[in-house]
Amino acid sequence: MSSVSPKPKQYKILIMGLDNSGKTSILISLSKDSNILSYCSLKPTIGCDIKTFETEESLMSIWDFGGQEKFREEYLTNFKNYLEGAKKIIFVIDVQDIKRYELALEYCEKIINLLKEWGHPIELSIFLHKYDPNLNKKEKFEKIDEIVESKLIDELIGIIPPEFDYKLFKTSIYTVFDKYLIQMK
Repeated sequence: MSSVSPKPKQYKILIMGLDNSGKTSILISLSKDSNILSYCSLKPTIGCDIKTFETEESLMSIWDFGGQEKFREEYLTNFKNYLEGAKKIIFVIDVQDIKRYELALEYCEKIINLLKEWGHPIELSIFLHKYDPNLNKKEKFEKIDEIVESKLIDELIGIIPPEFDYKLFKTSIYTVFDKYLIQMK
């Protein structure tokens, strides 16, 4: 008698946000690809790129939406089709791209309004991304915590309906170079 292992649970996640916000890097990290070259050779995502990989518990299907302006309107127009079967949306905002906060918030609000309009229960995670270690030590970003708090978090809380299930994260994909002395005998 052969034992048939249960089919892994399917889990569809949409990763959305403006271009250059770090969505593809997050996808690479989620797939547990630790090859640094995978991050170095990134090019802008054209349209929607779907990656599927298996974890211990599930079969993950992650849809990485290119964030260029020419694609965003099409995603919103056909959003219901993309949303079908999705369990989660990760919306990514580049905290270092202060000049485009308003544009990112507008895009996020359009997505939230569509979810609200359709009454679609979905888990929403918002990644305040590229929140790298010691970011606030760089002259250009010395007040980043204050800016993120007043220009992003407060605005996000204002556009997300209170009944929505959402989580807000500060995220970073940051490689730190370390060196260790190896003692030779």
